[in-house]
This record gives sequence, C-alpha cells and structure tokens, in this order.
Amino acid sequence: MNTEKVTARRLTAGEASGLGLQDSIFVSAEMDGLPLDCYAPAFLTEPGENFEGKSFAAKTIFGEEIRVLPDNAEERGIWVADKAGEEIEVLQSAGVLLNLALFVPNGSKESLESLYSAARDAFGAGIVQRWSEETVAVPEVKVDLYEEPARGRKNTNSQNRDRRALDIYPTRVRFLEPSDGWRFIVEPHKEVIDDTPTI
Repeated sequence: MNTEKVTARRLTAGEASGLGLQDSIFVSAEMDGLPLDCYAPAFLTEPGENFEGKSFAAKTIFGEEIRVLPDNAEERGIWVADKAGEEIEVLQSAGVLLNLALFVPNGSKESLESLYSAARDAFGAGIVQRWSEETVAVPEVKVDLYEEPARGRKNTNSQNRDRRALDIYPTRVRFLEPSDGWRFIVEPHKEVIDDTPTI
C-alpha cells in the first residue's frame, strides 16, 4: 500500500455543491468495512449541484462508491488539493486480491507445495496466503463453457444464439457466477478448425 502526503483543504457542503464530475477530490479510503486511516483520489458520481440536503456520492479510483456528508464533523468529508491547506495522507496504489482455483494435471501434494513455494518466492512470504484449500480429483477433459441469455430466443438454432465463450475447464464453473440475465451452458469441447481455403 503506497501513500503520499498531499496538501488539501476540506470543503463545506456549499463548496462541494459547485463541483462537477471532472473535479478531482479526496474522500475516505475505507473499503468494504476495512478501515484505512487515509484518503483516496475520487470523483463525484453526479454534479454537486444535484445535492439537495442528502449525501454526496463519490467513486474512488479503486472502484469504491461512498456517500459523504461534507458538513458532518464525524465524517472525513470531501477534500481538494490546495497549497494553503493542511497535509493529508492519500492512498496512491494498493495490491490486488486474487482468488485462484488451480488445475494441476496429475496433481500431487508435492506439486501443490511447489506451486505455493514458487508464489511465495515471487511475491513474498508475507503476501501469498492460502485461505482455504480443497483438493478435488477431476477428469482431464475439456468442455466449452458459454454464457447465454437466460431466455433464449425461440426458433433459432444454436449457431445464432447470443453467446460468450468463458472457459474450457469444467472445474472452474464452481468458482464463477453468471452475469445478470445470463445462464451457463456447458458442452463437449470442439476444437476450432480453420478450413479457410489457402492458395
């Protein structure tokens, strides 16, 4: 987690109502209940002039949406860069949480330990952690995993349906969620054959 000192000034609700969608601001960097004692670069999700006694909505560069009452002394408020202001700590970058499911052909406990050790060597022993571990024997087969609209069109063949190719390994289906309004379709894998005539 990288932070830097920024000189900024806290805005009142009246000042915040003059902000537009392009104005850079700083808001609390708290993420999903994770308390971070610093601020994050952000932008309003709608012009400040739409403020009507309710909270301002802002989205940080890390994708977190928060609501702020600028005049509430118990909240961190909305800040803008100002050389005449005070120093605040601003979160510039953070790590990425990866939730991985690994398919290891002819996998054994030794090969899994080797993978774990290699990941710890690459990223650091204090970074890579196993939160849960489940070993499942799976057949080494491939499938074609698609998403298609939950209500498929009638009187159309499978070639014309709206589809999104997702994966070719069946085990990963357990770790995926279909998009809203879509459902998973699993079919035997068909190798793509390019039969374009060549000269």
